[in-house]
Amino acid sequence: MSKQNSLYTVDAAGTLIPATGEQIIAAARRHIARRFHRGTCLDSPMAARDYLTMKLATREFESFCVFYLDNRHRVLEFAELFRGTIDGASVYPREVVKEALRHNAAALICCHQHPSGVAEPSAADELITRRLRDALQLVQIKLLDHLLVAGDQVVSFAQRGLL
Repeated sequence: MSKQNSLYTVDAAGTLIPATGEQIIAAARRHIARRFHRGTCLDSPMAARDYLTMKLATREFESFCVFYLDNRHRVLEFAELFRGTIDGASVYPREVVKEALRHNAAALICCHQHPSGVAEPSAADELITRRLRDALQLVQIKLLDHLLVAGDQVVSFAQRGLL
């Protein structure tokens, strides 16, 4: 069994050896995951971006996920709602609204990744964002953003004026 440091690992005999890239990435994932527990405030776009890059960037299939937030934009839950293939995922606004109500969310941030690494929203991405915004408005839940993860890049629909 080994103890881990940021760049080195100490083996059972107490010998200091360089950590592998996989060990460093795993440690970074654990650190970021600890930052996003129930009650964490998402008060900056960078906070969500760091988490999503580590969580979604390496997936080989498209995932549509949601941060459910309270009225002070604190995390109630992060959940993967829909899983697709290498080039798309079906997203159903009814299910997003249903889950948002179940979590008693006041706001949410949607996100998905493009396994292709292309950081441009598609026409379908823009359409589902508008449909989600409109469906959520009917039950007084605010869609704060839709983030698109492509490799190490994260595109904000809100910053691009697409919300």
